[in-house]
Amino acid sequence: MNIGEIATRSGLPAKTIRYYESIGLITPLRDTNSYRTFRQQDLHKLTFIGRARALGFSIEDCRNLLALYEDQNRSSADVKSIAHNHLAKIEQKIADLVDMQGTLTRLISACAGDNRPDCPILDSLDIQSR
Repeated sequence: MNIGEIATRSGLPAKTIRYYESIGLITPLRDTNSYRTFRQQDLHKLTFIGRARALGFSIEDCRNLLALYEDQNRSSADVKSIAHNHLAKIEQKIADLVDMQGTLTRLISACAGDNRPDCPILDSLDIQSR
């Protein structure tokens, strides 16, 4: 498969595939003319990485998950640990977003939104007013 075909089949942009190659996540074969030739195993890896990235796993997590997937002697505890750590990061982001939502809701409620220059939203962003 060439890069266009594997991009279509994996659902990933060619630019992303070239990036994954540049950081060593995949290693396609090279023809004598230096064109990339992708194998079925490359498609499988790209699909795996694409799914992991869609769940928000970092590149390094993807690298580790892929290595564990390919290791027949892996411990599922190692996989679970990576997933658990990622979930903890997601939960923290959600908590941060909820806090931001509350702050913005209060600021918007406090702002008259009229023609006067007073604005609690801007006041809260001004570091000098604190």
